[in-house]
Amino acid sequence: MKKRTSAEYSAAISDATGDLGCFGFILLGISYLLILITLPFSLCFTTRVIAEYERAVIFRLGRILPGGAKGPGLFFVVPCMDRMRKVDLRTVTFDVPPQEVLTRDSVTVAVDAVVYYRIYNPVVAITNVEDADRSTRLLAATTLRNVLGTKNLSEILSERDIISSMMQTMLDEATDPWGVKVERVEVKDVRLPVQLQRAMAAEAEAAREARAKVIAAEGEWKASRALKEAADVITLSPFAVQLRYLQTLSTISAEKNSTIIFPLPVDLVTHFMHNNHGSNSNSNKKNNNNNNNVDNNTPSQVKVVPPPRLGLIDSGSNKKLLDTIPTTIPVIGGTTIIASSGVMSPPVPVVIGGEIPFTDSNNNNTNSNNQYNV
Repeated sequence: MKKRTSAEYSAAISDATGDLGCFGFILLGISYLLILITLPFSLCFTTRVIAEYERAVIFRLGRILPGGAKGPGLFFVVPCMDRMRKVDLRTVTFDVPPQEVLTRDSVTVAVDAVVYYRIYNPVVAITNVEDADRSTRLLAATTLRNVLGTKNLSEILSERDIISSMMQTMLDEATDPWGVKVERVEVKDVRLPVQLQRAMAAEAEAAREARAKVIAAEGEWKASRALKEAADVITLSPFAVQLRYLQTLSTISAEKNSTIIFPLPVDLVTHFMHNNHGSNSNSNKKNNNNNNNVDNNTPSQVKVVPPPRLGLIDSGSNKKLLDTIPTTIPVIGGTTIIASSGVMSPPVPVVIGGEIPFTDSNNNNTNSNNQYNV
């Protein structure tokens, strides 16, 4: 059976409003006569004012007056014959109570919504339904349950706009015979059980951690490729490594006085110590010649002065001997540098800079007088 629209209902009501009959005309004439006799007091009972947002539906002896709803403005009614019903045409908003719904994937959720509607046909809203507002509220609650029952939980959470549009269409079609226009429907809140919320939070956290690990792995892979390319470029020229160490020393010299540990190439340390060992030998020979010229009458004596030794500090803070080093070593800035030369196995930190005592190889005692400055 085809549903009748509000326009068809209005046409049917207009056709039904006919003459009042003989008895009706007699009562109408008597009422007009009484109004004229009681003027101007009768104006208090016969005049009505309707606001711009209202309409008045007047029933005269049970029949709607021809012309439909009256208003806005001033009009007259006949006491004892006319009965007036006011209808508000403004948009009405109401909240749909939270509905306990079992979704298609067997999850219980509580959903509430808000509905916006207005009455666009006052005559049909009065004649076709007893209470248009209450009927619309009940229909909205049942429609919300029916729509959500066909959706999964993921669809309810992610497709609120689609659900709202579907509800609006269904409500508008159902309330059209009542003269009601549903303008908008919005899903306000979806409340889940506490256990389900915890499970979803744990799942989301695990997904975020997995994405973070993937991003970190990709970054490590890119960094490894960049380091490999840089190493390949540096290995093409032996001087590039030396330049890199010089740049590092320049950076260290800009810092405040501090102790810094960094590795040195074995060949660089060996070459440096070999050159300075030759200069120390020449210096010792010159000093011995000067001592022989002091007193030619006395037998010549050779005084062996133990050369300065470099004190190496192991993990137990014990002094050991490595090799003869010069009394003067250029140091950048005022920074004390501890370099691992790699001469011994395992490498032992070498103190370069400041005053350090050496150990006499004869008595294994530290000679504080034979300190050297760098």
